[in-house]
Amino acid sequence: MSLQLAYAATAPTAADTVFILPTGTTTLPDAAATDLPDAARQYVNDQLAADSKLISLNHFTHQHYFVVAADKPTAPLAAEALRKSGHQLHARLKTDKVAALYVQDLTTDATGALPLVEGIALTAYQFAGYKTDEKSQQAPTLAQVYLTGSAFTARLTQELQAVVEGVSLARDLVNAPYNKLNATQFAEQMAAVGEEAGFQTEILDLVRIEALRMGGLLGVNQGSPEPPTFTIMEYKPEGATNSKPFVLVGKGVVYDTGGLSLKPTPNSMDMMKCDMAGGAAVVGTLYALAKNQVPLHVIGLVPATDNRPGGPAFAPGDVLTMYSGLTVEVLNTDAEGRLILADALAFAKKYNPALVIDMATLTGAAARAIGQEGIVGMGTTDEYMAQLQQSGRRVHERVVEFPLWEEYAEHIKSDIADIKNLGRAEAGAISAGKFLERFAEGYPWIHLDIAAPAYLMAPDSYRGKGGTGTTVRLLYDFLKAQA
Repeated sequence: MSLQLAYAATAPTAADTVFILPTGTTTLPDAAATDLPDAARQYVNDQLAADSKLISLNHFTHQHYFVVAADKPTAPLAAEALRKSGHQLHARLKTDKVAALYVQDLTTDATGALPLVEGIALTAYQFAGYKTDEKSQQAPTLAQVYLTGSAFTARLTQELQAVVEGVSLARDLVNAPYNKLNATQFAEQMAAVGEEAGFQTEILDLVRIEALRMGGLLGVNQGSPEPPTFTIMEYKPEGATNSKPFVLVGKGVVYDTGGLSLKPTPNSMDMMKCDMAGGAAVVGTLYALAKNQVPLHVIGLVPATDNRPGGPAFAPGDVLTMYSGLTVEVLNTDAEGRLILADALAFAKKYNPALVIDMATLTGAAARAIGQEGIVGMGTTDEYMAQLQQSGRRVHERVVEFPLWEEYAEHIKSDIADIKNLGRAEAGAISAGKFLERFAEGYPWIHLDIAAPAYLMAPDSYRGKGGTGTTVRLLYDFLKAQA
């Protein structure tokens, strides 16, 4: 991440500065008008009276910006409005070629700066990519953002920096194409992140996966020229407050053609480098936890492979024997994510976890149900689900809970195996969750279907275009609260 966040006790004179003004401000407060000429003060007051929410003032040697906190019914919605204000402000900073920005929070409870800076920092993300044209490789001008005032500390600023870096890491992984990030390269990247951040990584190769008889992962991998991997990441700091670990499971399909149930190319297969966004979120979350030394024992599991129709690829009608021993009739090879997740969920039982959360770009049904505005969730624990939804509201990665009623088990009954990997046209996201539930026995479990928000085809405020890193901020907030 090129943008650095830091703490400064005060802003220097004649520095590029943004002032966050309280909701409903119509007259510039004295704290934001130090040394302002009368004409400049009057200009800002006129803009405030006209209900402008973002005002800029060019002093020629430096810039002043004024952001008015939005009047929203809840604190989380007010914070989200400030993140979006940060996105809008970033465009001004880019135009004005601001290199270092100081933030002064004049809201009554000093809760405006962190979400505003978060919006700036998430907007500032750029995927390095593979362009060779020097003109397209110019570094962004904005390099540093300083939070000032007694309400902030270096620790708070460093925490936000690590979380944003975790999101950026997940975005980088999702945006990388398959020929730069196959299953082995993905596992190696996760190991490199662990070495940097401070968590342990173990990579199971094809031989060990075969020895464990992970039939779901092996079945999906059959048509691929590249071997699968199963990556185990463990963050266990001294002084961890939990006796049982929290386990995060992420779908790691590094590219999905649909297999023999081939996807159409336009608007479908062409974006399937993003099908490992769940696995990317796991490593991004562990990075943020480890960098911030959150005292919580957390394990990450990422089964990874691509899904191709070549050679001995698994076929509709095949029956797979999973790691848990259950048999699965494959009716559609494009319903592959649940197969590799099932092996990982059954494997997670060995850790006697306090909670397992899996996340996956799993179903178009989830995307159609609530769009890119939220995450579909379901599970077997009301207490943890309620806490996760609270975190979702705080970071604006909101979770909508779908039911897992007993009747949905009928959707995945098979005539020749224990279950089948495809339900009916109706309730497709739920039947996928019901499938996973069969492998998540013996511990509390939550499933997050991130098919819609994980990868955006058009820019959306601070989430940008392409990989969004969704659930990193959500899981960090939730897990930090558990510690």
